[in-house]
Amino acid sequence: MTTEQRFLKDVDSHVMEVIKDDGLYRHIRFREPGTMMQHFDLITWPGYLCYCGDMGTYVFTRLADMFQFFRTDREYAQRHGRQLGINLSYWAEKLEAVDGHRTGGSAMEFDEDRFREVVQEYRVNWVREAKSRSQLSVAERRELWEAVDRDVLGELDNGGDRAIYAAYDFCWQPGYGVSTRPHWRFEDLFEHGFQRYTNRFTWCCYALAWGIQRYDESQLQKEAA
Repeated sequence: MTTEQRFLKDVDSHVMEVIKDDGLYRHIRFREPGTMMQHFDLITWPGYLCYCGDMGTYVFTRLADMFQFFRTDREYAQRHGRQLGINLSYWAEKLEAVDGHRTGGSAMEFDEDRFREVVQEYRVNWVREAKSRSQLSVAERRELWEAVDRDVLGELDNGGDRAIYAAYDFCWQPGYGVSTRPHWRFEDLFEHGFQRYTNRFTWCCYALAWGIQRYDESQLQKEAA
């Protein structure tokens, strides 16, 4: 299930409550009647929008009317068959304040799956190349493989930063003391990104797109009445 699908399931029974709607000053709440689980509020004042609710608190700034800012990706998404239009990277650039969730605020987090994938790609290429060039024996190739497990991937238990530092520091060479033999390092590791947007921030962005769309639909209904 994608984050969008999970979000739509989470808010399937949500209703909109207009607490304040005075030009650029708005306070709109969305929640399932009888509970505050998965609820969220959208609060705007000139130049700012504050999202707050079960998934945290995020403050954005860009245009005088921030509802207008978050509408811009809707049409593009709908043309491509998506219900909700979000732009994580662009929207994240407009963050003024980020929910810390008691751990230090960030809209992004370490992507362990991506880190493992990249390290594995390096390791497989090393072993294949060492075999084709007759640089390492079977036992040495196994030793190189296990060294990556021990010295790099093993550091994941101590956090993403430690694992990345370990990868940069990694330098393996067979035949200790034989300086003329080749060595293996994670060259150009900096070209790979190991960050992803948190599920909380992604859920929040879907909530922004969905909530503003519900608000716009209600405004059209009022105009048609």
